[in-house]
Amino acid sequence: MENSKKMSIHQLFWYFLIFSIVGLIIETIYCYITSGVIESRKGLLWGPFCPVYGVCGAFLIFILYKLNCNTIPQLFIAGFIFGSIGEYILSYALESVYGMRFWDYNYLSFNLNGRISLIFSFYWGVLSVVLVRWVKPVIDRLINKIKPHLRNIIELGIFIFLCIDCIATIWAIQTYQNRVVFNKTYESKTESIFSSIRANIENNYFTNEKISRTFPNLRIKNEKGEEVWVSTLLGIDEQENTELEE
Repeated sequence: MENSKKMSIHQLFWYFLIFSIVGLIIETIYCYITSGVIESRKGLLWGPFCPVYGVCGAFLIFILYKLNCNTIPQLFIAGFIFGSIGEYILSYALESVYGMRFWDYNYLSFNLNGRISLIFSFYWGVLSVVLVRWVKPVIDRLINKIKPHLRNIIELGIFIFLCIDCIATIWAIQTYQNRVVFNKTYESKTESIFSSIRANIENNYFTNEKISRTFPNLRIKNEKGEEVWVSTLLGIDEQENTELEE
C-alpha cells in the first residue's frame, strides 16, 4: 500500500468530486428502492453534487491511509468508526451554516440524535473497503493520465464553480428560510442596480417551489424548538396527499 504522505491535494480534490457525484446517484437509487419516490438528494443548488459523500469519502481514504489499514477487517472497522464521526460532524457543520438539517435518522433504530445510525455506519464500513480496494486505484490511474497543466486548469475551474455554488446555495436557503419561517421577502428600497438584481433573484429565482423541489428534506426548528419539515410549513405534503386522493 502506498505511503499516505505521498497523497496529494489533487487526489483528495478528485476523490471529493467523484464521490460527491457517485454518492448522489447511490442516494437517489436508495431512496427510490426504499420509498418508491424519485426526489432530489442534492446538497448544492447547481450540479449533481452531494458534498457530504465527497467530504466523507475523501476523509475516509485519507484517514485509512494514515492509519495504514491493510486488511478488509481493518478497513471496515476504521471506516465504520471514522465514517460515522465524519457524518456526525458534517451534520452539525451544515446545520450551523445553513440553519437547517439536511437529514434525520430518527426514523431508524439505533440512531444517535438522528445524525448517524447503525445501518448507515455499517454502510460506511463497507464503502471504505470498496473505496480503498477498488475505487481509489482506478481514480488514481485516471488522474495520472491527465497532463498536469490541463489538470490544474480543470481543477481551478471546478473549484471556482463549487465556491460560487456553495455561496448561491447558502443565499438561496437563507432566503427560503426567511420567507417561510419569518414571512420576510426582500424588497428593493433604493434604485441601486445591485439592490434590484438581488430582489429579482430572491423573488423570481429562489422561489419556494424551486428550493423545496431541490432540497425536499430540509428541516428547521420552530418557536418551541421542535424540528419540523419545511414542506409541512408550506403545505406541500398536504397538497400532494390531496392530489393523490383525487
